[in-house]
Amino acid sequence: MLVVKGLSIAYKKTKVVQDVSFRIERGEVVSIIGSNGAGKSTTMRCLAGLLQPCTGEVLFERMRIDGMLPFRIAQQGLSLIPEGARVFTKLSVEDNLLLGTFAQKPGKDFAELCEGVYEIFPILRERRKLKAETLSGGQRQMLAIGRALMARPKLLLLDEPTQGLAPNLAEELFVFIKRIISLRITLLLVEQMIENALKISDRAYILENGQIVMEGPATEALNSDRVRKAYLGL
Repeated sequence: MLVVKGLSIAYKKTKVVQDVSFRIERGEVVSIIGSNGAGKSTTMRCLAGLLQPCTGEVLFERMRIDGMLPFRIAQQGLSLIPEGARVFTKLSVEDNLLLGTFAQKPGKDFAELCEGVYEIFPILRERRKLKAETLSGGQRQMLAIGRALMARPKLLLLDEPTQGLAPNLAEELFVFIKRIISLRITLLLVEQMIENALKISDRAYILENGQIVMEGPATEALNSDRVRKAYLGL
């Protein structure tokens, strides 16, 4: 579904991602793990068209999308949920969800799509008429994910979904992420709760200093001495 070839990304002439290549097959859950500053979120933003690469190619369903405008990429079926639970706080929960349908036709199948989101996140049904500013941090993250699901994405990019959440809320959010995976949506995940991420992933890539240094089945990464020492504190 997604093929990334020789991707390099720079900020102010300093390369933060260097010659990165990876792939995602349809129906897979793939994690990119690494320490802060490794280039994980930068890579995600580039895939969504928010940053332009210096070199390399990004192919989505065999179509080259690097250089394409972000909303065009979204219309192709690739949705990014950025870190920080970014929602429109002055709009209601339901209006936030409505904005997620822009990649299709405004309002198309809105009730049906909302019902699908509410089945995953029942609390959003209860709060649907309230402004998003009244939601807790965890509920805002649920809303951000729900808004992306309204676009019926083929590939979901989930960047640091538990950032800033208390441990119990982060664990709860992973329960909901498992529900999304059960829908067979292809998922690329960047997450600091590395053990949780690897347990729900099929494969993993390890990014260090902007370069992929290890790749393979997630179970192998979880049992790797290198990963356990560097990222799990074991």
